[in-house]
Formats: sequence, structure tokens, C-alpha cells
Amino acid sequence: MTDVLRRGRASLAFSFLAQGATFALLVTRIPAIQDRYGVSDALLPAFLAAVPILAGVGSVTTEQLVKRIRPGLLLRCLQPVVLLALLGVGSGEHLAELGIALGAFGLAVGGLDASMNMLGVSLQRAYGRSIMLSFHAAFSLGGIVGASLAWVGAHWHLALWVSYLPVVAVLLPATLIGSRWYVDSGAAVDVSEEGEGQAQGQSVVFKLLLPLCLVMTFAYIGDSTVSNWSAKYLKDVLGSSEQLSTVPYNVYMVTTLLGRSLGDLGVRRFGAVAVVRLGAMVAALGFAVVAVAPGAWVGMLGFTLLGLGLCVLVPQTFAAAGRLFPHASDAAVARLNVFNYVGFLIGSPLVGALGDAWSYRGAMVVPMALVLVTVVYARSFAPQPDRYGGGHERPRTADVGRGSNGL
Repeated sequence: MTDVLRRGRASLAFSFLAQGATFALLVTRIPAIQDRYGVSDALLPAFLAAVPILAGVGSVTTEQLVKRIRPGLLLRCLQPVVLLALLGVGSGEHLAELGIALGAFGLAVGGLDASMNMLGVSLQRAYGRSIMLSFHAAFSLGGIVGASLAWVGAHWHLALWVSYLPVVAVLLPATLIGSRWYVDSGAAVDVSEEGEGQAQGQSVVFKLLLPLCLVMTFAYIGDSTVSNWSAKYLKDVLGSSEQLSTVPYNVYMVTTLLGRSLGDLGVRRFGAVAVVRLGAMVAALGFAVVAVAPGAWVGMLGFTLLGLGLCVLVPQTFAAAGRLFPHASDAAVARLNVFNYVGFLIGSPLVGALGDAWSYRGAMVVPMALVLVTVVYARSFAPQPDRYGGGHERPRTADVGRGSNGL
């Protein structure tokens, strides 16, 4: 069982990495996509908004599909769709083709995100200790790799399909091979007949899930603020050069990777509540530093703090949903995942509207206040008492009677 879990963890981490690279290759080449298809500035927001909206639809649909199909099988089917949709975005000629490719990407990525996190939650429960942050660290690493490849393509003025094809050619067979070792919830946790009865009867109570939904939304409002406005803020508000204005997002990605790589150790030592509270306070401090920064270098310090603070919130929110509804975790994760896209849709327009109507320094105070609300909701991240006793994660079968020397 230990070897099964280790292989399942490694294969799922690679899936997160591949998705991080794929997503970065799409969002970092938006200007090139706009030029290729002749998308006007007025029409571009509609295309960009369609992706998270359709992703939300895909996540809701996944909740129903996993009642009949294991999340691992669904993930195995959806990852090639996402990769091929990316290639379609880079190889089309007409707006209709772009719309179809982005539509397929959005629907598939919603199901992909949901099913990946479903598997992550069930694997963490089987491990009996925090490993969820490591999967999202792999996503961050993939994002850095994808953004670097996008830079190479832009630097050498490569056609989009030329940039995308080698990546798809490598990741498509690799993810299909790796998917052989996915561990679904049914294999990860040996549930007794009593537990199976609970699994059939438990449903997700939205009132209980709501605090986690709000935290997810606030976290992605903060994340989208950095991804969409950091370069403009540094250049237009803090007076940096154009070259320097590209640095904050890269720094943010690196610190996100660092924070997530170490975050599981913090959760095991201090607990999820303490880690979430600390992350929220560090992120709020980061926004405060950005808002009052006298110059570009202090502003970059603020964005560095944002990466270290925000990085723990999303993975721990998915993990908390799994603990809150241990026998309906797939449904809880699918519903929670929708608020990922809600935050993404709200964040960028909110900051832009406040910046135009008021000031961009003042606009940074709003995501700061929203992230601070997470401190109030941190109690929702506490381990939930269940029939396995003690309010802790259920220990995996392989670790009963031995030390926890897992991967």
C-alpha cells in the first residue's frame, strides 16, 4: 500500500506540474494570441472572461460525473483535452476557432482542477498527514517552467503553434503514462461497511462550506491582483523601468513555490489553523507594503511577501473541505473549486475599477482587507472530529503499527 501511495503521489504531482506549465503558456502569451487572431481590446475581456466562466461550469459538471466515473479516470481523459486545446489556441486562424479552442480549454480545465484536487484530498487522507501543499508546489514549478518557455518563444519570435507543439508532444504521452498510477479515493482509504454507509448518506451542507468558499474567493482575488496588475503598478505608480516591471510576478511565483514546498512541514508542526492565519497576515502585510511603497524595490518586497502569504491558502482550503466532509469530499472539492474562478473573475476588474475611480494605491487596500478576513475564518481549517477519533486525519492502513516514514 505504501508503494501504491508513493507512486500515486508522484504521478499526481506530475499532473499538477503539467497543468501549471500549460496554464502559464496560455496566460503569458495573451498579447501574441490577440495579435494572431486580431482580437480588439474591447473584445479581449470577453474571451478572457469566458475561460473561468466555462471552467466553473466544468467544475460543477465534474461533481456529477464523479458519481459515475472515478476522479482518476476523469483526470486521465481531461488532461489531453486541455493540452490539445492549448495547441488549438496556437494553431487556429479565425476568431471562431479561437472561441472553440478557449471554450474547450475552459470546460476541460474546470474538470481537471476539480479532479486533481479530489485526488489530492483523498491521498492526503490516506497518508494521514499534510501533503496537499506539495501538489500545489508542483503546479507553481510548472508555472515557472511554462512562463520561461513562453519567454523563449516570445524572445525568438516563434509562432504560437511552434512554441506549444513541443510542450504538448512531451506532456501528452508523459501524463497518460503517469496516469496509470493515480490513486482514487476508493483505493486510497480502506473504508469499512460503516464508513461506506456514511459515505452514501453524507451530503455537502453549503452553510458549512461557505467560509471556505469565501477564503478561496479572497485568495484568488489577491492572486489575480498580482498576476494582472503587478507590472502596471510597478511601472505606472512606482516609476520602475519596463524591464523591472516584469520582475514582481516572477518573484511572486518563486516565493509561492518556496512557501508551498515548506508549507506541509509547517502544517504538520503547528497545524493548519496557525499556518492559514500566518499566511493571511503575511499576505495582508504584503499588500500594505505595496500600497505605501515609495519606490519599485520596496514594492517588490511587498509582492515577495504576497507570494509567501497567499501560497498556503488555496491548498489548505481544499484540504479543509476534505476534512469537513470526509465522506463527500469529491462533491465538496468540486463546489469549492468554482470559487477559484469567482475570485479570478472579480479580482482583476475590481482593482482596475478602483484604480481608475480612486487610485491604484488605494485599490491595494481592498484585497488586503479581504485577505485579513481569512484570519477570522481560520477556525474552519481545524481538524474535524470523526469516527476515527481525536479530530485527526485518518491514518493510512500501511502506517498502522509502524512509524510514518512516508515519501
